[in-house]
Amino acid sequence: MPLLTVSNLSLTLGTQQILRDISFTVEEGEVIGLIGPNGSGKTTLFNTLSGFLKTKDGTCVFKGQEITNASPAQRAQLGLGRVFQNFGIFREMSPEENVLVALEALPKEERKKLGDLKKKATETLRLVGLEGKAKEKASCLSGGQMRLLEIARTLASGKELFLLDEPTAGVSPKMTNDVANLIKELKAEKKTVLVIEHDLPFIAKICDRVLVLDLGQIVISGTPQEVHHHKKLQEIYFGADPTD
Repeated sequence: MPLLTVSNLSLTLGTQQILRDISFTVEEGEVIGLIGPNGSGKTTLFNTLSGFLKTKDGTCVFKGQEITNASPAQRAQLGLGRVFQNFGIFREMSPEENVLVALEALPKEERKKLGDLKKKATETLRLVGLEGKAKEKASCLSGGQMRLLEIARTLASGKELFLLDEPTAGVSPKMTNDVANLIKELKAEKKTVLVIEHDLPFIAKICDRVLVLDLGQIVISGTPQEVHHHKKLQEIYFGADPTD
């Protein structure tokens, strides 16, 4: 059974249809890229999957449970984690404190299983390469390090499916590489990742499959190589007929 099944999902806001009959599945441990021009519906799809936008058209099933009408909190409790494009970390706290907040928000039974929460926070920061920054104010981190910290908080809270919205936006080439390595680490830990990106080489490096959205529809689906060579990709991004 797929970890996530999206069937015939559509969304209309006001008089404008934003998503149109979207269907796809996600297997456990997959890394799937979502690409497409600005306004194609990528972030709206994430908002719908995470429960911030509700739709009456289509269904979402996560871990065998229908979550179409579930709240964001209910989806998070099931193991769906969202990392937003705009940083949501507590800037006046240290990275260690940020991760501890996520750990302390877990149900009591889960906290007991983890044991020493401070030790778990240290292990999580080590995984994302921020152990040396554990005691500094988060506001002193670079943009890329803040992104890693957001992912660390989501990881610490026990999420199984990560929705990452442009994790490399505004970060240095080195930090882009660090984010790519972290996503590979998540995959090695059997985590599943859906990632919105405009950096096509980044997508090619980390993703098993790529979905291309245009005008609210999935118009191309395949491996990074298949999508890269698809004749429709140039038409979507540049408005050119590839046969011209």
